[in-house]
Amino acid sequence: MTAAAPATNDILVIGGGLSGALLALQLMRLPGARRVRVVERRAELGRGEAYSATELGHTLNGNAARMSVDPDNADDLSQWLTTHIAEGGWPQSRQQHVPIAELFPPRGLFGVYVQQRLREACAAGAGLGRSVEHVQGEAVDLEVQAGGVRLTLADGQVLAGRAAVLATGMFPAARTPQRQSSGLNARALDPWDVAAMRQLPEQARVLIIGAGLTMVDAVESLQQAGHRGPIQVFSRHGLLPHVRRQPPAWEDFLAADHSLRTPRQLLHELRRQCRLAAAAGIDWQAPLDTVRAHIGRLWSQASDVQRRQFVRHVRPWWESHHHRSPPQGGALLARLLDSGRLSIEAASFKGLDAGDQGPVRIRLRRRGCLEVETVAGDALINSSGIEYDWRRVDLPLPRQLLARGLVQPGPLALGIAATAAGAVLGADGRASERLFAMGPPLRGLWWESTAVTDVAAQAKALAMTLVQQHHSSAASHSRPGPASE
Repeated sequence: MTAAAPATNDILVIGGGLSGALLALQLMRLPGARRVRVVERRAELGRGEAYSATELGHTLNGNAARMSVDPDNADDLSQWLTTHIAEGGWPQSRQQHVPIAELFPPRGLFGVYVQQRLREACAAGAGLGRSVEHVQGEAVDLEVQAGGVRLTLADGQVLAGRAAVLATGMFPAARTPQRQSSGLNARALDPWDVAAMRQLPEQARVLIIGAGLTMVDAVESLQQAGHRGPIQVFSRHGLLPHVRRQPPAWEDFLAADHSLRTPRQLLHELRRQCRLAAAAGIDWQAPLDTVRAHIGRLWSQASDVQRRQFVRHVRPWWESHHHRSPPQGGALLARLLDSGRLSIEAASFKGLDAGDQGPVRIRLRRRGCLEVETVAGDALINSSGIEYDWRRVDLPLPRQLLARGLVQPGPLALGIAATAAGAVLGADGRASERLFAMGPPLRGLWWESTAVTDVAAQAKALAMTLVQQHHSSAASHSRPGPASE
C-alpha cells in the first residue's frame, strides 16, 4: 500500500521564537486565505531562546519605546504595557520610577506581549480562512521540489508546503552543540539557569568566558541565586557593555550625507559628532543612536575587504557601545566592580583542562602576553555570545541544509546567504523560489538582524513577498494555454 502524501500547507515556518511568531502574525494580517504551520520544539510560540527567561532580572536591553513588534506603531509595546500594568500586571515596574515608554520590561513579560499580539492576529484572521498551527517538534531535514518543500521532523513526521521560511533565531554558544567543540559547555553552567546556580557554594569562585550581554545575564542569574563570591570575567578585549541611557534626539547626520560609505569614514564622522554632542553637554549616545537606521545600507554596500576590516578592528568597540546593557544590569555590574567581587580581564580562552570533577581549570593567554596560563575556579559559565557560523553548528537541520547545498554561508560566514527579499541562495548561487530566511540567519546580509525592530520589519516585508509570490503563481496557472488546432 502506498503511503498517503502529507497534507500541503501554504507556508511552513521553521522556528517559533520571535522571528517565526512575528512572521505568522503578519501573514494573518494580509488579505487572502492561507494555512501556516510553525514548527517549534518548545511548548509555546513567541518566546524562543531570548524570551523564555523567567527571572525578572533578565530584562530587555532596550526600553519599551524601542521594542515594538508592530513596524507601523512604535508605541505598541508602551500601549500594551500601559494596559497590562493598569490591570495589575508587573507591579515591580514602579521600582524603575520612569514613564512607561522608558521602562525596561523583563524578557519573559515581553514574550507574553508577543504571544498576545499573535493570538489577536490569529483571531482576526480565523473567519477569513487564515490559520496558524503550532507543530511541536524539531525539524531535521528539508527537501525542495518542483511543487514545494517537504520538511522532516525528528519523530519522522513529514510536512509539505509551497514554501518554507528559516526563522531559526539565534544559536547561543552556551546552548548550541558545536563541531570541533572546545569542551567548554561540558563543564559550563547555563548563563540563565538560576536553579543550577543555587547549588553552588555561596562563596564559590566563578569564571565567565565572554563579556557581552550574555555575561550581564549570567551575573544577574548568580545574584538571583544568592551567590556572593568572586566572579572573574575574561574576554579578548576586556570591554564591558556600556549602560543604555535615554539621550535626547540628535540630527540624523547619515541621512544628510550619503558620501559616508566606508567604516573608516563612518567612524571618523561619528567621533566628530560625539565630540560635538559632548561640547553641547549632550550624551554621546545620542549621535550613536542615529546610526541604527542606516546599518543595513552601510553594511550591504561595503566591500568584503571593508567588512573584514570592520569585524576585525571595530566590532568589539561597536558591540560594547551599541549593544548596551539595561540600567538594572549596568547598576549591578557597577556595584560588584566597586566592591571588588567582579573583575574583568582581557584574555583569550585557549582551552579547558580535562576532568569532570573538582575545580574547573581553564587555559588563557592574557593580552600582551605570549605564554598561556591556567586559572582555576569552582564553576564556569560560557557567555561567549551567539554562534552565527552555520558550519560550526552541530544540529541536524543546519547540517542537512548545507550538505544538500540548499544554503551557503553568508558574508564572512555570518549566517546564510540570501537576497535582500529573503530568498535563500543555494550552493550554486541561485536564489530559491521556495526557501526563505529572516532574522538572525541574515546577520551576514544586514549585520544587525537580531533586534526586535529589525525582525519586525523583516517579518512584514517577507510576509508581503510570500503572499505576492503565491498570487503571481496562482494567476499564471489560471491563465488559459494556447488554443489547440
